Amino acid sequence: MKNENYDVLNVEDGRHVKMWTKGVPVEDVAKKQLANTAKMPFIYKHIAVMPDVHLGKGSTIGSVIPTLGAVIPAAVGVDIGCGMMAAKTTLTANDLPDNLSALRSAIERAIPHGMSPKTRGFRGRDEGSWNTPPAAVDVAWGQLKDEFDAICLKTPKLKTTNNYRHLGTLGSGNHFVEVCLDEVGFVWFMLHSGSRGVGNAIGTHFIELAKKDMRTHFINLPDQDLAYLAEGTQHYNDYIQAVSWAQKFARTNRDVMMQNLIAAVRTVITKPFETHVEAVNCHHNYVQKEHHFGKDVLITRKGAVSARPGELGIIPGSMGAKSFIVRGKGNPDSFNSCSHGAGRTMSRTEAKRRYTLDDQIKATEGVECRKDENVIDEIPMAYKDIDAVMHAQRDLVEVVHILKQVVCVKG
Repeated sequence: MKNENYDVLNVEDGRHVKMWTKGVPVEDVAKKQLANTAKMPFIYKHIAVMPDVHLGKGSTIGSVIPTLGAVIPAAVGVDIGCGMMAAKTTLTANDLPDNLSALRSAIERAIPHGMSPKTRGFRGRDEGSWNTPPAAVDVAWGQLKDEFDAICLKTPKLKTTNNYRHLGTLGSGNHFVEVCLDEVGFVWFMLHSGSRGVGNAIGTHFIELAKKDMRTHFINLPDQDLAYLAEGTQHYNDYIQAVSWAQKFARTNRDVMMQNLIAAVRTVITKPFETHVEAVNCHHNYVQKEHHFGKDVLITRKGAVSARPGELGIIPGSMGAKSFIVRGKGNPDSFNSCSHGAGRTMSRTEAKRRYTLDDQIKATEGVECRKDENVIDEIPMAYKDIDAVMHAQRDLVEVVHILKQVVCVKG
């Protein structure tokens, strides 16, 4: 079955899958994973697949999964609420220093990042070594604490996770902070992160609970990571509360980091400037209730962004490639969604095997960023062509701004 803008994967004994992947390669293993998800009995209408789709845990990254009466915790994943934030400034390219090294260093000092104990936040406020201003974090945590305490009464082990300590921190992997220039030379700040240690703990806990429920009720699944929680059960109610809170944490985390990013830039660029001229803060790993095709359903976006009519979103390219601020067209077949990035074409291990440090240096020419062997797995060639990805979803979004990074801080 064909459509002008998307292909359809027909699944025997399952819902069909609408794929906005024309001109973009899709792995056979990803198609198999999509078919498995489509066989779940509570899928509503169809699954929508974005052009950055690739193999994930349980279900593919780059998919939109509508459900009635159940939720799949592994489809939401453990980086709950992961997403993007971008803010336009009144600065222009001419206001940036010729040497951007000091700017990158200031950002790295202001936003804990990476995997060392110090930058993960296992030290910091208690020892006075954290660079994040405690006042900003304390105010933000005050808006999250009461509900978190209520969640911990039901799941006490969450109390000992890195929650408060991780607020205002970037994390590792593909999380990043960037200074970008748009098509006319205005400076933008952009960052990518989620709910950190506490979100990971929440996701992991409920994924295991769902698997246990499947074993208890002798429910066979095409993939154990499609284990679900049924609406009306205590586990379902507890998960919806906890995942919603983790999504708030993630959004707040990005807000705090953006405040600290702006403050850091002001220490290097003394010219007065305004920010949030156009600001976007959007999730791309999350679940929420929405109205589609006449029903209230749960929409899980696993590596996908909401693209309702007129809604602004962010689609980042890879390290060294351009990114896009987009406006949603509200395509109902996509459940008002678009891609969340370029999407990987190979694993991190394969990228490190295939490419060298010289390849990484060449691919990030002109960008002030780390150029060492520990970031080879984020080399642009490990990702799909962002232009092809954007072309494949031209009926989902329109491009508002094209951004090119000049500074990149990787987790």
